[in-house]
Amino acid sequence: MVIIILLVSLGASVVGAISGIGGGVIIKPVMDSFEVFPVATINFLTTCAVLSMTIVTLYRNRNSTIQLDKRTSTILALGGVAGGLVGKQLFDILKHSFQNEAVVGSTQYILLIILTVGVLFFTLLKHKVKPQLHTGFLFILLTGLGLGAAASFLGIGGGPINLAILYLFFSMDSKKAALNSIYIIFFSQLTSILSTLIQRKVPEFDPLVLLLMITGGISGGLIGSWISKKLSLRGVDKLFCAVMGIIILISIFNLTRFITEG
Repeated sequence: MVIIILLVSLGASVVGAISGIGGGVIIKPVMDSFEVFPVATINFLTTCAVLSMTIVTLYRNRNSTIQLDKRTSTILALGGVAGGLVGKQLFDILKHSFQNEAVVGSTQYILLIILTVGVLFFTLLKHKVKPQLHTGFLFILLTGLGLGAAASFLGIGGGPINLAILYLFFSMDSKKAALNSIYIIFFSQLTSILSTLIQRKVPEFDPLVLLLMITGGISGGLIGSWISKKLSLRGVDKLFCAVMGIIILISIFNLTRFITEG
């Protein structure tokens, strides 16, 4: 199991660094399918792995030809910070209201499946959609708040919805959207971890598991950044769609398991 955890974190972080989905949207469903940790523990461990990956990826791309749209992404990130706190509170409310892992898990996966299917169809048909370029502060801030809340509540660290929004509302191509998505995810995950630490709600877990998750996140960020520079925009889109398909299948499996347990 130790090797599997490392490989899951590593593989998800490689894909997350390349496509901009962060990795959490892969790590969480896979870890849930193992049935070895409670939902809250998986959320925390996933957040740590994703944060590690984002730090490394941003550092490796500091001199990249692909530039961050610092104004837009910073405002989105600020909204994401507030949204991350909202999403964390919503998760805690759901958890304490039902005191039932099956209800919490089922709710997360129903929303995740809906979002992922929607984003997959959008990605396949985005060549038919004319992207817009919004520059208004309030619009960008509220968009970031929504993204942050969804990511934090689902425990996925941002995920595919970031990329769809960055393309649709801010006219970014796949690679630029990926880097800006990782920048936004960095702030939302940092906020989530700090919130958990300040509120002293860190779940119990084996420190070795945390070390493996972080190691996978760092290594994945390094490898993913290297591969990303060699892929075309079309290659990034193909990888993204393939990963979305896998996530949907795993999420359906986990939803079925949670419903059966409930």
